[in-house]
Amino acid sequence: MTRDFRSKVMKKIATWTVLALATSLAACSTGTAYSNRGLDSVHQPVVRNSIYQFDLATANGDLAPSEQGRLQGWLDAMGVRYGDRIAIEDPSAYGAGAARSTIRSMVERRGLLLAADVPVTTGAVPQDHLRVVVTRASAFVPGCPNWDSKSAINPVNATSSNYGCASNANLAAMVADPNDLIKGARNDGSDPAAATRAIRTYREKPQTGAGELRNNATSNSGGGK
Repeated sequence: MTRDFRSKVMKKIATWTVLALATSLAACSTGTAYSNRGLDSVHQPVVRNSIYQFDLATANGDLAPSEQGRLQGWLDAMGVRYGDRIAIEDPSAYGAGAARSTIRSMVERRGLLLAADVPVTTGAVPQDHLRVVVTRASAFVPGCPNWDSKSAINPVNATSSNYGCASNANLAAMVADPNDLIKGARNDGSDPAAATRAIRTYREKPQTGAGELRNNATSNSGGGK
């Protein structure tokens, strides 16, 4: 083997070694690319609103019993609950006041209130009809779980790529009204008496063991053998 040939072989081996080292370093860099060094999780709940609409025929501005039954069945099938926003879209010139009042009472019997704002719906409301619109919010945390980061290689002291997934996903699943994750519910007023009712009851209610002890007979009063 000549000296020139050996020199060329050694150069190729050195080149391959440098390339292999660069590739391994790139792989390590990819494993630690997640560099969130704060305590705020990048995995935050995302709120999505779905709109459902139901058209009802009106007769002389009121709802016939058959239409009330249809609405009742639709609300049952939808399973309307706290957090759902229910609105009425009334395109008539004078407004179907009696029908709106009937719908309001049906909604209030379910413990809900009609919303003032009507979202944009699909298609025009037919003539002599009302549209009941239910807006339902749902929350989820995209990209979870995320195990991209390697806990053994963390030179920048970053949080795990899965950090915050469990707590935020549980919060998104448990919150009654997902829209509260965007903007909390407004406190229109507070009642101090209601706020302190539990404490007042705890302080003023007599203790269960405050009275005299009952004298219960331990013998067989029936005289049976």
